[in-house]
Amino acid sequence: MESTEVESDILRRVRTLLRELDGHHPACQCDRGMLRWTLHKKMDQNPSNSSILVRILVKELERAERGDFRHYIIPLLHTLMYTLIKAPCISDELCSRVYDFCKKLLTLPKPFCTIGLDYAIKLKMERTAPGTLYQRMVISEQSLKSDPYHYQEKIFIFADPDLLSEAICNALVTDTEAAQVSQSPRACMCYVIIHAMQAALAEGCDISGLKASLQDMPMSDVEHWFQQVVAAVEDAGNKVNADRDQHAARLEKIYCTILSSSQAGDVPVGETQGIPLPNPKISFHLWTEDNQLWKELALFIRPLTQSCEPECLSQDQDNFEIRDIISDCECCEQTRFSVLSTDSGIERDLPVAADEPSTPFSTETEQSRLQRKGGIKKKPSPLENVAFLQAGCNGPAAKPPVKPPRRPGVPPEPMVPVQRLHTARIVLLGDDRILGRLAQAYHSLRKRETRRVFLTPRLNLHFYYIPVMTGQPDTLTVVDHIATGQEELCEVAGYLGRADQWYESNINTLCHVIPKLATMPSSPSKHLVTDLFITDVITYYVRMGIQPVCFQVYAVKIFFNDPAQEPAEDVFLTELRTQGQESISHKDLSTTKKKTTLDGPGIDLAVTYRKVVLSDRTKELVMSLRSTGLVMKAIPTDEAEDLVYLNVNITEIIKINNLSGRSFSSVANKLKTQNIRIRSTEQRPFMVCLDKDSRRVYRNVISVEVSPCLEPSYCLQKTRTMKFSLHQTEDAGLVKYMPKCLLLPINTFSGVIQ
Repeated sequence: MESTEVESDILRRVRTLLRELDGHHPACQCDRGMLRWTLHKKMDQNPSNSSILVRILVKELERAERGDFRHYIIPLLHTLMYTLIKAPCISDELCSRVYDFCKKLLTLPKPFCTIGLDYAIKLKMERTAPGTLYQRMVISEQSLKSDPYHYQEKIFIFADPDLLSEAICNALVTDTEAAQVSQSPRACMCYVIIHAMQAALAEGCDISGLKASLQDMPMSDVEHWFQQVVAAVEDAGNKVNADRDQHAARLEKIYCTILSSSQAGDVPVGETQGIPLPNPKISFHLWTEDNQLWKELALFIRPLTQSCEPECLSQDQDNFEIRDIISDCECCEQTRFSVLSTDSGIERDLPVAADEPSTPFSTETEQSRLQRKGGIKKKPSPLENVAFLQAGCNGPAAKPPVKPPRRPGVPPEPMVPVQRLHTARIVLLGDDRILGRLAQAYHSLRKRETRRVFLTPRLNLHFYYIPVMTGQPDTLTVVDHIATGQEELCEVAGYLGRADQWYESNINTLCHVIPKLATMPSSPSKHLVTDLFITDVITYYVRMGIQPVCFQVYAVKIFFNDPAQEPAEDVFLTELRTQGQESISHKDLSTTKKKTTLDGPGIDLAVTYRKVVLSDRTKELVMSLRSTGLVMKAIPTDEAEDLVYLNVNITEIIKINNLSGRSFSSVANKLKTQNIRIRSTEQRPFMVCLDKDSRRVYRNVISVEVSPCLEPSYCLQKTRTMKFSLHQTEDAGLVKYMPKCLLLPINTFSGVIQ
């Protein structure tokens, strides 16, 4: 195909992609969500066309800016950057144009300025040291050992086996395993070396000869040259005023040395070849345990071979014992028994051994022996724990709370901060019910980190959500009136799709595609299609979804009609629904029938809530009514609405007296609030269902209190502050600057556009 025909074909594909963003979906509905995927797959098949695609995307970006088509900018920019990372070689002139465009985005509101700044920083580094972005992505995703760049990433896919069919789970397990088959550390190291050489030397690199040389080398030599290339690229990328020509000369020297070590074939120089970007490490998990999320993250930071100290675990323990110990005692939270000791902790107070000469100590020896040895490490105070927790899950790391002892007169050594070298990307598959379960696990994780810091200073945590609808009825529904329609089970995905069109186009389209592909009849091409599409789309979402949308987590306190039963505390993310409950005893049943005949269906409720006013002042109202149930929605129907309020719909029963007798009608009362309390005034119980999940149903409830869930670290610091200022009600000191409410961030491509 000639160059003009290739360019026309790519331009047509890009324009079709933009028309889909305008709502003009392709004639064939099966093509929805596959336009971006097919475009990038075409570049993988013909890597030499990557420069043409980048040039077309730059022109479309500049046209979108001039024509004020802002909804095109972020999808085009993500498509361009993904192409640039995977491309074998992009000219400095093209990178410069993209860099200049990203700088223009800094004058626009969020998220344009945020994304523009992030990509401008990466492009500046890529221009100086071509191939840096590819190299860092492969090293971190494959957990390759490298001294200059030692970050690690891993994708955890969590699916609820009660919400997804066995066929879907099996298909996803097969696909994730198949994606890792041909990705050995040796192959990934060779990819990094070859891509760095081709990106820097362009047409002066003999790719075929380089591949042959690396293939004939032993593993130790491949590791050596891998470290040399990584050091060269990182050194150039981290320098402020690094010279691109000097970087190319340094890599060319390494390149010539590699080729001279073996007899390369006579292959013509000047042909650019595509270097595949390996799939990241993906692990698939069926979410069967409540603490499974924390346990998997802990094992990611400290693998089974080095998860605990020798005194906690012996080397001959198997994986199951290690997992049990980690989940039960967190390896360090074991109960300690106090023992009375007469040891002062100073070595000079120890009795002199019989075989040790009693000669006077020198001054230096005396100072060195004053150090305490063999003592138990001091447990960090809650304030020191808060120092870690202030950063949340995405902030910079704090310094270690315990200072090492030093000799008198010797200047202290500089404190090395605890670096977050690990990044966990949690992908949730399912509907709103699995997000409700995630909110529970995330709240539990934050509480655990408040008690004893372990993950926060070492781990970057990102959440991703892919809706999956099986089209099957809810088999877990215990009562008909709590059942939720399939169309209402993906409210979060609907909100994210309205806020982010690129999320709607690439991710929400998987809602019904994944079940169809997973249940396709066995055929030679089935595995190829599912592997290439589902795994590639998940990988693209995780790599390019960098803007979080933060959802408010709500705390609920539930009181029961039995005074001896302790109140239950829980959290929810999307919805709380109440429904009347039939009485159990015969006496209560007869009383209920009489009450229904006189006052109508439902129960009498007292509702106390704080009304939302424009001035943000608190206005508490109380109302009494008879209701058959209510629904609290945390997800708004419009992306322009705030995510910090509850939309409460109460079905009120109104009695009507007329000539024909007494009748009843229902009226919908709508409230917007953050704090609300519902109490049954006649002590008749009702049921509460959280996050549309019939497994989270509370019965025999007489009162419910709902409020925004507080960040556990904020509660800890607030409690300590109140001890010293009993009469102070407003936040003071450090508490004022800490996040008050617990927010669950879910990554998208653009976030909410302001």
